[in-house]
Amino acid sequence: MLRLADKIAVITGGGSGIGLSAARIFAAEGARLALVDRDAAALAAAKAEIGAAVHLTLCGDVGDEAVVKSHAAEIATTMGPPDVLLCAAGWSTGHRAADCDLASWNAVIATNLTGTFLWAREVVNALTAVQRPGSLIFVASQLAFAGSRGNAAYIAAKGAVVSLAKCMANDHAMDGIRVNALVPGAIDTPMLRRSFARAPAPEAARARSISRHTMGRLGQPDEVARAALFLASDEASFTTGSCLMADGGWLAG
Repeated sequence: MLRLADKIAVITGGGSGIGLSAARIFAAEGARLALVDRDAAALAAAKAEIGAAVHLTLCGDVGDEAVVKSHAAEIATTMGPPDVLLCAAGWSTGHRAADCDLASWNAVIATNLTGTFLWAREVVNALTAVQRPGSLIFVASQLAFAGSRGNAAYIAAKGAVVSLAKCMANDHAMDGIRVNALVPGAIDTPMLRRSFARAPAPEAARARSISRHTMGRLGQPDEVARAALFLASDEASFTTGSCLMADGGWLAG
């Protein structure tokens, strides 16, 4: 039995990394997909690979309210109210707080936090309007709990994402809408590779990251996507306001 049969799933950051892996897995489990990304070429490649399960590809900035409202309206008209929202769009520029200019701060907050809020608001309102249950999944980070160095805006945004998930879980539990945070460790994605490339010694930075994981390796996007599948599915029917760790033992070590 397919775990997401006929469910409508919106995935932000669906053109690469965790979002793309989730798109593949959700499609295989029967979902009808709307993929959101600001990289048009990546969206086209995802559509070409995944095929008919991708009903819409929507190119734009998740942190832009007007764009999100337009995309949400197109999904509602074309597909109907989403059953699942996976907020996987992410951005990181590095920097300590003392060295972070406001433009960099705002860009990171807009993608990671504001984009999550804007899409969550649209989906919750769509579901409550028709009195349907749903599952919202916010991709956070182990760094929201462990902290780190030189990545102040990203870590602040991911900490806020966790708090937002808990708050929305309480606000909408009686509507049948579950809201959870998915907490990856260091996952081998394009964003992580860009992060290592910013370091003075990229290979040393990668080795340090690997050493923080009890399992002694980086995670793969599909390993996080399969955790997202659980949260999206009815198997997680009594799970809301939680933080599901898929961090290779980082926080346990």
